Amino acid sequence: MENSLFVGKFAAVLPAGGLGKRMGGNIPKQLMNLGDKPVYQYCLETFLNMDEIAEVVIAVPADWKDYFEKDIFGRIGPSIGSGYSNKLNKLKIVVGGAERWQSVENGVNALTSSAEYVLVHDVARPFISEKIIREVCETLVSKGSCLVAKPAIDTIKIASDGRVESTIDRRKVWLAQTPQAARIDLLKQLYARIAKEPLDFMPTDEASILEFFGEPVYIVKGDSANDKLTTPEDFDVFASRAKHI
Repeated sequence: MENSLFVGKFAAVLPAGGLGKRMGGNIPKQLMNLGDKPVYQYCLETFLNMDEIAEVVIAVPADWKDYFEKDIFGRIGPSIGSGYSNKLNKLKIVVGGAERWQSVENGVNALTSSAEYVLVHDVARPFISEKIIREVCETLVSKGSCLVAKPAIDTIKIASDGRVESTIDRRKVWLAQTPQAARIDLLKQLYARIAKEPLDFMPTDEASILEFFGEPVYIVKGDSANDKLTTPEDFDVFASRAKHI
């Protein structure tokens, strides 16, 4: 992809509103140190450093908004690299919603640039690569809404009450990751429809909302480096990866 054709066409929304209860501890997991910096800083730097990304909105817990503002603008700015003040100018911090999808909605509604598309990425996936981000951008422009996912490598069983009922063809099974991406105007239209007629299920990602309304969603192949940090045990694995970045 020639960057000059795509500069400024994309925005990013980074939901960081969860409290990470499965992780334990007194602070949200996205603020815990992974190597020499907090979890959220890794992907934030990646998106801020890309010319294709015109704007970045991070949605954070209400009680931690001041903390994030002081941490980002007071501490990590210089570590982002040359021209960091210009990069921080394209960053906005908003309060997240009660659920993840509502945090994303808040982030999408806060976008003010002329970007046409938005990539939604969980900060708990700290090691997203620029390569995958660019593949998402290419897919958005050439095909439409998409998500990053990796193929299942294990045999998948359907079970009830501890008893196997059936086996799924794993060739058709993909494990969803992020970014998940769509046109900004499309997501806003769908959020407006949800406001009028609330969903009868709890969407766990953007793809499930797009699917519900009949929008096609394409797959961009992900990898294990883009896995999600969820449990305390994950920290050892992720900290080892951080040493090589």
